[in-house]
Amino acid sequence: MLKLLYGTGNSAKLDAMRHRLEGLNLEILGLRDIDKRIPEVEENGVTPLENARVKAHAYYETFGMPVFSCDSGLYFEGVPEEIQPGVHVRTVNGKYLTDEEMLEYYTGLARKYGDLKARYRNAICLVMDRDHVYESMAESLASQPFLLTARPHSKVRHKGFPLDSLSVDIETGEYFYDLKEEQLDVVAVEDGFLQFFQNVLQENARL
Repeated sequence: MLKLLYGTGNSAKLDAMRHRLEGLNLEILGLRDIDKRIPEVEENGVTPLENARVKAHAYYETFGMPVFSCDSGLYFEGVPEEIQPGVHVRTVNGKYLTDEEMLEYYTGLARKYGDLKARYRNAICLVMDRDHVYESMAESLASQPFLLTARPHSKVRHKGFPLDSLSVDIETGEYFYDLKEEQLDVVAVEDGFLQFFQNVLQENARL
C-alpha cells in the first residue's frame, strides 16, 4: 500500500479525500499525523496550481515522503474583478477569516449582488520524489457551478466547509447540507481527483 501525506491540517478536507479515494491502494496521512514541526508555507501564487505546487514541494523537503497538496479558487459570475475571491477565499483585505467571518462576508456579497453563480477551480500537486512530480488543474477537477445565497440553510455548520451552508445545487435546488452523502462527497472532492490518483498508481506500477 502506498503511503501518502496530504499537506493539509484541515480535518474536514482530509476526511473527504480519504472517503473519495476509498478502494485505492493508498494510505493517506494528514499533517497532524506527523510528529514533526510543520513548516509555514507562504501561499503567494496567483492560481490554485501555483499554491498547490509550492506547498507540496515544501512539505516534501521537510518530511521526505511522498506528499500531495491541493488548492482551490472560488470564482463568481458578474462581480467586479476586485472582489473576485480567486485563491483568496479565506483572506479578505489581508485578513485570514474564521468560518463565521467567512459566512458574514459572503452573505454580504450575496445580499449585494443577488444569488451568485459560483464555481471552484481546483488543483493538485503530488511529489513522489525529486524526479517524479505529478500535477493538474484540469477541468475534471473543477466543481460544477452552484449558487451562493445570502440565506443560510440553518445554524448547523460543517467545520472547515463554512460556505456549504450558503451553497445551493443548481440542478436540484437543494442546499449542499441536504444532498445525499454520495452527492455531497462528490461536491467536496471532485471525480477528477479519483482519476488523478488512479493514473498515478497505474504509472507507478509500470516503473
